[in-house]
Amino acid sequence: MGDLLKGLYNDLYTAGNAHLDLLKQVREQNKASDLVKKTAENSLKNANDALDEARKLFGDMPVSAGMDVKTPPVQASTGDPVPPASEPEKPEEPETDPIEDLNALIGLSTIKHDVKELTDFVKVQKLRKDAGLKSVPTSLHLVFTGNPGTGKTTVARIIGRIYKKIGVLSKGQLIEVDRSGLVAGYVGQTAIKTQQKIQEAMGGVLFIDEAYALSGGDQDAFGQEAINTLLKAMEDHRDDLIIIVAGYTKPMEHFIASNPGLKSRFNKYIEFPDYTLDELQDIFMMNVKKYDYTVSDEVLTQIRGMIAAKKLLTMENFANAREVRNLFEEVITNQARRIAAMENPTAEDIMAITMDDLVDAEKAEKAKEEVEEALAETEAEIGTEPEPAPESALEPSGTSDSEPDADPE
Repeated sequence: MGDLLKGLYNDLYTAGNAHLDLLKQVREQNKASDLVKKTAENSLKNANDALDEARKLFGDMPVSAGMDVKTPPVQASTGDPVPPASEPEKPEEPETDPIEDLNALIGLSTIKHDVKELTDFVKVQKLRKDAGLKSVPTSLHLVFTGNPGTGKTTVARIIGRIYKKIGVLSKGQLIEVDRSGLVAGYVGQTAIKTQQKIQEAMGGVLFIDEAYALSGGDQDAFGQEAINTLLKAMEDHRDDLIIIVAGYTKPMEHFIASNPGLKSRFNKYIEFPDYTLDELQDIFMMNVKKYDYTVSDEVLTQIRGMIAAKKLLTMENFANAREVRNLFEEVITNQARRIAAMENPTAEDIMAITMDDLVDAEKAEKAKEEVEEALAETEAEIGTEPEPAPESALEPSGTSDSEPDADPE
């Protein structure tokens, strides 16, 4: 009996201790929960304080001030904020006919003929292929040769649009690059950089200006790496990629002849001649009409003379249409300076290009000052030089030891 009571006592004592331990754990958890709750409340208060400060900075009144704060609307179904209304997309400009754009270009009669002939051939081969007939395999890649500013990039862009229209290319965009856009600074990176440009041009035209810069001799491993990558792309993507290389005539001929792969893939050349003086004048007047300016016959005659002088003075490096565009921008800049000095210019004043606009007044004044300074320096130098003695002074007088006579009164 005593053993039984002793066992019950031990069980009760153990259970009581366990209960006390459980109570201690519950109290500790409650304390921790209170601490967490208090910490959360402090964090929330700090966040609200920070939000109030932010609202003050942005000019809104805090919630604590009793003012209504605008909140963004939410979606009823999800509770998420309603996204802001997107701005209406601007209507795209109507796409013009590329053939008409080609024919509207000033000059370039032989280019227009060559492009039309090439387009007709490609179009017929496409029709034969679609009809299940055999088509003549042909390379669509081109070599454009000629001086700067003769319309090579413009025609390349139009060709891409023409080929898209007849179904030869899927997109027809033009990607323009030069050596710096293809060649990297380390071995192995050039192929990656070139491949990226090829991917951008897929479905359109990759236009490489001054392509002969890729061939820098046997030591130019980077340029050769770019050429090899281009050759492979021309073979792998012949149905949806056109590469046009462009540059001065002689260097381009040497460039194509330097590599058998280039020579076999580029077998169509289009030479872009320099613009005539009449065509350059027409290009200037095209810009005049395009931007709502007016030019009198007298001023136009002077402009023609300025274009002729530029062409004569920079015969080897004359940039054709680019030179004319630069001249036009210079003239309208001078005109803007003149109009800005007027009190109440009329619409006719704002449109008119006068003789005064053909010369930069500031540059002319500066040049005049430089000339006057140069003349003044020259005169000063001449004035300091001793005048030659008269011949009589060289003859012996016989009275060299006597005092000079006094000046007459």
